[in-house]
Amino acid sequence: MGKIVVNVDVMMAKRKISLSELADKVDITPANLSILKTGKAKAIRFSTLESLCKVLKCQPGDILEYVSDDDDADKRKKTK
Repeated sequence: MGKIVVNVDVMMAKRKISLSELADKVDITPANLSILKTGKAKAIRFSTLESLCKVLKCQPGDILEYVSDDDDADKRKKTK
């Protein structure tokens, strides 16, 4: 079984925006944005995803990525 990887931190770095500034613009608590950013969130509202995309000027696929177990295994082999 694969997993969804959240790349909010990547987009934040590309857009040079801080966690607190993004949280303010998206109208989400910094704590909840941090949970999302670190991949610990179990779900995301479409309205939150829409706001993130609007503020970060990106597409949902820039923020969310599906990684299969095969991809994980391939990455582990390459790092050895």
